[in-house]
Amino acid sequence: MLEMIEKLLILQDRDRKIRRIKGELAHIEPERQSLKAKASGALASLEKAKTSVKELESQRKDLELEVEAKKELITKYANQQFQTRKNEEYRALAHEIQTCKEAIFKIEDQEIGLMEQAEVAQKEVVRNTQMANESKKLVEDQVAQLGEREQNLKKELAELEANREELASAVDESARGRYDRLLRNKGESVVVGVQHGVCGGCHMKLPPQLLVSCQAQQELVTCSNCGRILYYTHDMDLVAAD
Repeated sequence: MLEMIEKLLILQDRDRKIRRIKGELAHIEPERQSLKAKASGALASLEKAKTSVKELESQRKDLELEVEAKKELITKYANQQFQTRKNEEYRALAHEIQTCKEAIFKIEDQEIGLMEQAEVAQKEVVRNTQMANESKKLVEDQVAQLGEREQNLKKELAELEANREELASAVDESARGRYDRLLRNKGESVVVGVQHGVCGGCHMKLPPQLLVSCQAQQELVTCSNCGRILYYTHDMDLVAAD
């Protein structure tokens, strides 16, 4: 194999590793935010359950005040009964007292309903509290692991990038310039093998003369279709597949 091709393949392998690590690093922050969103979601559910309990308690207290107001009216109407001497007024006050008592019965039924709802809501608070605590602990652990992984990847990336400059400097300037241009335009596979008479990058059939040049291994050969740098090894088959 042409020495320049060997150097380019080593450089390409290094660039692939660098790209892979950068890709992993790019996914860490979204993953971190996703984990935090899960914890926030569990906390939001807990707050919603607590709010529901508070609202039910507030409604129950309002009903208690309403009952107390009705009882005060009953006392007021009863006192007025003692003071009146007119049967018509006495019956009217008795009717008001009865109306207040019936209203109290209805309000007390509502209170019972609210107490039952509050009991269910309180159980929901307990359940959501447990879920929020578990979610918080899990997310904290996973975020810590992500942070550690991120630091390790950054360290590895710095080492690879530093070594990449050394590898690149060993490549002929003209060949390196061609390689870098292809890297920007074609992605990580720019130095590709020839198998069954086709380019390993674009998979298009290569002209016979190019195949001969690849086999000769005397100069850099590029694909006539995509421009990628071609290479040949003895284990490759130049004959086109049927």
